[in-house]
Amino acid sequence: MTDDPGLARRMWHQLEPVHALFWYSPDVFAEAAALGYAVDPRWPSYFAWRAAPLGAAGPERVASAFYSFSPRMVAEHVPAAWTIAPPERVLEARTRAVDRMYRALLGDGIGSPDLAEAAALARAAAEEAGTAGRPIAAANADLPWPDEPHLVLWHAIGILREQRGDGHVAALLAHGLDPAEALVSFAAIGAAPVETFASRGWTDGEWAAARDRLASRGLVDADGAATGRGRELRESVERMTDDLAYAPWRTLGPDKADRLAGLTMPILVKVLETGLMPASNTLGIGKVPAPPR
Repeated sequence: MTDDPGLARRMWHQLEPVHALFWYSPDVFAEAAALGYAVDPRWPSYFAWRAAPLGAAGPERVASAFYSFSPRMVAEHVPAAWTIAPPERVLEARTRAVDRMYRALLGDGIGSPDLAEAAALARAAAEEAGTAGRPIAAANADLPWPDEPHLVLWHAIGILREQRGDGHVAALLAHGLDPAEALVSFAAIGAAPVETFASRGWTDGEWAAARDRLASRGLVDADGAATGRGRELRESVERMTDDLAYAPWRTLGPDKADRLAGLTMPILVKVLETGLMPASNTLGIGKVPAPPR
């Protein structure tokens, strides 16, 4: 079998929205509000939901793991999140929120054989996702597996996406991109409008300083658009990210990966039909193409 690290990116593009509906679902916001979190904007509950597997982590640890968020923004929400609800209660509510979200989305399909098969395949891939040096993936992998297929599917995709994300941080570091530069360089290749990246909490001055640092290295031009060198660097980052995320998919194999993609396609369609997913996102899905077969 010929290696195809691009499969890791293609599967991420396929599975990420199936998981990411969680960050926009009214059922999830309802669970967050019941815990006591403000839900407008979404960030107080976002930091609680995503950081809870790390335990009652402080702002430096969370900012380090999340990487692209301004440490100042992180400090606005952590450790305050744990004064509202401790991590163990957040995780219990997270499971309830996923259950509510998928039951509302899938209806009678929640008990289908196809969903059970998709969950089993996703779990098989997730259990092959190495977590050494990957703090968020390891924290999620350390949680007990749920029993019901729809919960297994969400948990498995969560491990896979955090494993990829942790590897992406390693790739950014290897290419000399600090947290602000990572976003500026990504915006520079058209991954999303600059305004979309404002959600990460950097000031205009910090953004401009990061752009100037990249310009001094010949990676962006005076208008902030990527130069040829800048595009080459970003593609190198993405290739390294794919390489670091490939092991689960190499083990699962292309046939089973294709089967998982096919089984989750109806869920992906339903997710997109909700209209809850933003048109542009800081991950570049829909803008930065997955590699061809």
